[in-house]
Amino acid sequence: MNLADGPARLARLEHEFGDPFEPGNPLGFAPVLAADEAGTPFGPGEDTLAEFGLNAEFVPSRLGGRLDRLDDLVQIMRAIYRRDPCLGLGYGVSSFIAGVNIWAAGTPEQQQSAADLLRSGQRIAVAYHELAHGNDMAGTECRADCQAGRITLNGRKEVVTNLQRSEAFVLFARTSAQPGPRSHSPLLISKASLDPRRFRYLPRFATMGMRGVQLGGIEFRDCPAPESALLGQLGHGMEIALRSFQITRTTLVSMFCGILDTGLRTVIRHTTRRRLYGGPVIAMPHVRSVIAGAYADLLAADCLASVATRALHLLPAQTPVYAQAVKFFTSKILIDAMNDLSHVLGAHFYVRDGEAAIFAKLLRDIQPAGFGHAARAACQVSLLSQLPPLARRGWAEPAVVPGELFAIRPALPELSLAGLAISAAGREVLSGALAAGLAASPAGALDEDVAQHAGYFAAEHRLLTAQCRDLGIDSLGIMADPRSYDLVTRYVRVLVASACFETWRRASSTGSTGGIGDGAGDPAAFIADQRWLAAVLHRLRAAARNRPASLPSELADFLVHEAAGRLDRRQGLGLEAPICL
Repeated sequence: MNLADGPARLARLEHEFGDPFEPGNPLGFAPVLAADEAGTPFGPGEDTLAEFGLNAEFVPSRLGGRLDRLDDLVQIMRAIYRRDPCLGLGYGVSSFIAGVNIWAAGTPEQQQSAADLLRSGQRIAVAYHELAHGNDMAGTECRADCQAGRITLNGRKEVVTNLQRSEAFVLFARTSAQPGPRSHSPLLISKASLDPRRFRYLPRFATMGMRGVQLGGIEFRDCPAPESALLGQLGHGMEIALRSFQITRTTLVSMFCGILDTGLRTVIRHTTRRRLYGGPVIAMPHVRSVIAGAYADLLAADCLASVATRALHLLPAQTPVYAQAVKFFTSKILIDAMNDLSHVLGAHFYVRDGEAAIFAKLLRDIQPAGFGHAARAACQVSLLSQLPPLARRGWAEPAVVPGELFAIRPALPELSLAGLAISAAGREVLSGALAAGLAASPAGALDEDVAQHAGYFAAEHRLLTAQCRDLGIDSLGIMADPRSYDLVTRYVRVLVASACFETWRRASSTGSTGGIGDGAGDPAAFIADQRWLAAVLHRLRAAARNRPASLPSELADFLVHEAAGRLDRRQGLGLEAPICL
């Protein structure tokens, strides 16, 4: 296997896990559900990931790992999430979240030590949050007192993934009693360096979803830690966390697309085989409408998340905006689509045996997409405060948008953690790309509906520019009028519309005219087909204007045919359409 080739690694992982719907597969849905019922990690799956060396995907190549492209990481993790989200979070992602902080702020010695630990198959947990403060990290009370060449830990952290199963952890702690942005620091702590008499584990937290993920806590009592544990400069914890969050918020939510992929597969398989009124259930217009709507939503979520993931490489100074938008939009649309699909399954949604039984587990497991790591509301507040400078600077000044932002697996520069900024400083080019692309489209190139929808969102961007330019301080922050928060929702829809329109336009300009639905099996041809764009823009505009979200029958038929064809060809349902057993 070529370790430098992400698609080859993905193909190998798919092969090792096999078809999850196959009844006799020891790594299939039946044993996954058994582990979920027991509330334990899926052992055979963890063993397979250890043999695959999944942790190397989280380690930069300069440190001996395989992490060169974040889009490769997302695709590999989606393959895991679509089988068992508990494997994705419980085995891997918690170490990735911790690792990003280390790669961003650690000394060369800390980075190499962490890289070696992960590559050996061990785990690093990350302890950010405290139940008393939620997403308010500035309120963190767990202390790391740094005096006279030593660090002393006091306080507690709760709801930490893999805390007891890890060999080390990143701790976000208060290092100054003074208020302000220089009061917290992250530490990389090896458990072997701690006095076991000075800390204790808190009982595991039971959860409705992600039952196989080990969530616990820890409490310190005058616990010494080595001075070398400090990550970065003392008091720079908030800056390190905010830069790291741009990577993790973007990629983690994108990984959850794998859940909706399986949700769609489950419903399509079920409705194709089940017969009512003399024909298969999938032939019923309402059922086809729901399936097509959920598929259009998956494509919208995938497109925004993929563009934002490439932006981490191409436009790192602008990702303080894109990361928040991905979390705010993608998590909700994925959860809503799964809820819609559950209505199609009907009573079978509650059955705990059989092929459709996996759906209920996935519906529970997808809920943390909306609040885990950072709540949607927190991202909405952050985006609201950025609207006035964006309207005055970024939106008012035309800018060149790199074409690689919208391509499938383009050449990407090396990820620069140093290039990530705390604030976008009023700069953001994606939202304006739709209007520019619309103007550049040749006469007659757009279907009437696409032209109308695209024109609506281009006009919406102009209107938002006028409305957000002079927002006062009383219209920002957590005490703002609810109508101010509506501006955020409208703005994010413009971002999604722009990402989808430009992804289609640039693919269509290459000359591809066919579609996967025609039997070609080529993702580039599908992306160049205007029908998926028409469906996505229809759904976005319906949400914006409280219009019926049901797609016209010709678009619904196109998407249902497309999705069913990909199942037969063992392709993923996202835009990239990788191998998917």
